[in-house]
Amino acid sequence: MRKSLLALLMLAASGLTQAAVQLKDGHPQSYTVVRGDTLWDISGKFLSQPWKWPEIWHANPQVKNPHLIYPGDVLSLVYIDGQPRLVLNRGESRGTIKLSPQVRSTPLAEAIPAIPLEKINSFLLSNRIINTAEEFAQRPYVVAGNQERVVSGAGDRIYARGSFDDQQPSYGLFRQGKTYTDPVTQEFLGINADDIGGADLAEVEGDIATLQLTRTTQEVRLGDRLFVSEERPINSTFMPSEPSETIDGVILDVPRGVNQIGQFDVVTINKGTRDGLAEGHVLAIYKTGETVRDVVAGDRVKIPDERSGLLMVFRTYDKLSYGLVLMANRQLSVNDKVKNP
Repeated sequence: MRKSLLALLMLAASGLTQAAVQLKDGHPQSYTVVRGDTLWDISGKFLSQPWKWPEIWHANPQVKNPHLIYPGDVLSLVYIDGQPRLVLNRGESRGTIKLSPQVRSTPLAEAIPAIPLEKINSFLLSNRIINTAEEFAQRPYVVAGNQERVVSGAGDRIYARGSFDDQQPSYGLFRQGKTYTDPVTQEFLGINADDIGGADLAEVEGDIATLQLTRTTQEVRLGDRLFVSEERPINSTFMPSEPSETIDGVILDVPRGVNQIGQFDVVTINKGTRDGLAEGHVLAIYKTGETVRDVVAGDRVKIPDERSGLLMVFRTYDKLSYGLVLMANRQLSVNDKVKNP
């Protein structure tokens, strides 16, 4: 028998409304949060659609930060006044409250994250999409290494040529990667900038700058370009949700350079902010059906696409986005489709 949980949703202008959230078969009656958990993992223990967890956490209008859950907390599924609710019992004898902690002195860093942040740290901090090839060409570039080296590593001194700002103390080094075009419209979407490392500016003489490499992900080569840090906040607290716009896109690339995709791989998709995507949006992944030969009819027929996973968008650009694969029940590939869940 299908079980459902009626969650009261607080709407900004129209009060409370009801929504059905399907409980997962075999869900626990309670769960104790442990270090290393994520809200996605915990929600998946209770719900068939983990991204709907805010509809449960937000049931109580008094909740201020429903995503702040800590190791040692106990989540219990109970009925109060005839209504099913999630009740949060604070660890360390802090008492029982509904859904969310009240003000407390425990550092926010101890709260469990929504998704495994270690899987996307490099993309939050370094990777980026460049809008045009001209933008690459206009940036300063590595002209020489120390003692005329053609490759350099962390700790080495390098020299770069171009226009530098004395007020900008550090730069990121990037190499022009794949150029992305829409597979249907052939529209140019952007260029992947491969993160090579970072460097501190030591001095500038004319159009030549001396820099000290502070980190490298691979060997720094002549011609690698220097960019200042992106002026955008690094959001490490995500609220998984469904897009309000209809999304019909594809996986264009796996930035780590492979074609086969599994859980916790980062992918690039051909939809961005102009299409209504935002950080935290969850999309279903559909394995593209193969075209096979019908041995009876003698023609070729395409097998239907099969829903095979879920991803969450964690960084958006105008025409492209990075997403983290949170669930995969089979091996996924470049050109698989992404749609509303």
